[in-house]
Amino acid sequence: MFFLFTLYRAAEHQRPKQLLVNVPLRPAINPRSIALVWVYLCASITAIALCLVSQSGHANPLPPNPVTIKVTEQVVEKDPNIAIKAAIPDDPEKGGPAALRANWPITPARIDAISPFVKEQIDTEFGTSTHELPTSNNSGSRALMVGLQWLGAVIAIFLLIYTFRHILFTLNRLFGKQRHPYSDIDVANWPSVTVLIAAHNEEAVISGSIRALLEVDFPADKLDIVPVNDRSTDRTREIIDKFVALYPNRIHPFHRIDGKPGKAAALKDATVTVTSDIIVVFDADYIPSKGLIKQLVSAFFDPEVGAVMGRVVPLNVGTNLLTRLLDLERSAGYQVDQQARMNLHLVPQYGGTVGGVRMRALHSIGGWHDDVLAEDTDLTFRLLLRSWKTVYQNRCECYEEVPESWPVRYKQIKRWAKGHNQALFRHSAALLRDRSLPTVERLDGLLLLGVYMMSPIVIIGWLIGILAFYFGDTPLAIGLLSIVAFTSYCTLGNFAAFFEIAAAVHLDYNHRRIRLLPFNLIGFIVSLVGISEATLDQLLTDHLLHRRFHWDKTVRYRKES
Repeated sequence: MFFLFTLYRAAEHQRPKQLLVNVPLRPAINPRSIALVWVYLCASITAIALCLVSQSGHANPLPPNPVTIKVTEQVVEKDPNIAIKAAIPDDPEKGGPAALRANWPITPARIDAISPFVKEQIDTEFGTSTHELPTSNNSGSRALMVGLQWLGAVIAIFLLIYTFRHILFTLNRLFGKQRHPYSDIDVANWPSVTVLIAAHNEEAVISGSIRALLEVDFPADKLDIVPVNDRSTDRTREIIDKFVALYPNRIHPFHRIDGKPGKAAALKDATVTVTSDIIVVFDADYIPSKGLIKQLVSAFFDPEVGAVMGRVVPLNVGTNLLTRLLDLERSAGYQVDQQARMNLHLVPQYGGTVGGVRMRALHSIGGWHDDVLAEDTDLTFRLLLRSWKTVYQNRCECYEEVPESWPVRYKQIKRWAKGHNQALFRHSAALLRDRSLPTVERLDGLLLLGVYMMSPIVIIGWLIGILAFYFGDTPLAIGLLSIVAFTSYCTLGNFAAFFEIAAAVHLDYNHRRIRLLPFNLIGFIVSLVGISEATLDQLLTDHLLHRRFHWDKTVRYRKES
């Protein structure tokens, strides 16, 4: 926490005040904040290296070169809990002072570690047979523990990679050159655009979205509004039809009464009727700003762009603690994470709503896949593998409802985890094989695909660290437990690393929100458990029982207007 607040205050002190939160100013780099970042990274890498080196340096727990071995009478009884007293001579050149004499309880690992020379001394002096002690199982236990410790070290390294990624994005967003290549386009020969509003039982919110779209700053003759009524059983169709009666030339509904459930399936059916060059997708609870359509569509003047994504801002942020924490998460995810990937020419993600897709690009990859839970992640990587760019427009703000209760949030995060992991299983191998993409782009794509898998990996790392701490014989266990605990806390905090949250609060110039930062530990734990449960369910239950994915609709809270 000290590091976060230091970085935040250092950047705030250097950065001049601004009226527009996204103006790409470049403050002077504060050496103190940069030094803290590198101290953190170097300390983490050094700790891992020292722990790995200690594995070989402490393999034998007995003192080196013991001169005499005195064994209690329990040796004759072959008791595995015998105590060996190592008598160290006073001569420093032969082993050290007598103060180092100690009793060494025999553990399974230490029995196996007794050198043949020591065993021979015991057998000769006491007429015993040390090789009859149960060493075979001890050897296996020690090998298992060493294997677990090395696995834990690998997990710690992965967590450190994600930590470095978050720090890199934060520093780039605070001090790097910002890319907004399409933000200045305001007057142009605009292409035809179809707006698809995905709606399943959305009677409480659909009217607000349609009204806002009717008022956007875009040529009306080139904007077709298509509410996609997906098998709704409430008054959604009735509300849509009322708008159609008022604006028959601007609103053309698509009423879907059967077919596969899910947003991807509904979009697939509705897209068949589209004749425009560009489609823009909204969920029914989203309210676009007046200039949003122009800002999104302007990116498609670049012929290499296949998809574009805008920024999502919570509308009900002041409801309770959860909505405030989700506001911090959204700020970090878009203001820092997405924009940094845009700055660094990496892989910004199409988010499924507040985003546009070029029809030619969509047709080139085979359209929407209706058997996925996260059609946005699936589309992002299918476009990437066909050399289409996805870009992020940070100034395209749209307003959404976020969950107001923890059970709703828990279900939402589980659905996201399953959908994202599904994209990981489908596209990671192809991404690794595709040599046409730059190496850094492929690496960032793999890290983006694997982000939801890190939660169960964190839990596995914790368990390994605890086992190693209580049952291991080497100092690797202590260092490993500390590294896994601290790097996981700093890396995966509520899906927006705490570094990024602090930077996003600064960039948005809503500084009072920084006081909520410690409460993100609650969201971190909830997300950690929910994602791990969803991943385990997906890998075991869904796979073994061949269950179909189930779409859990997010609860709406606004009253019908």
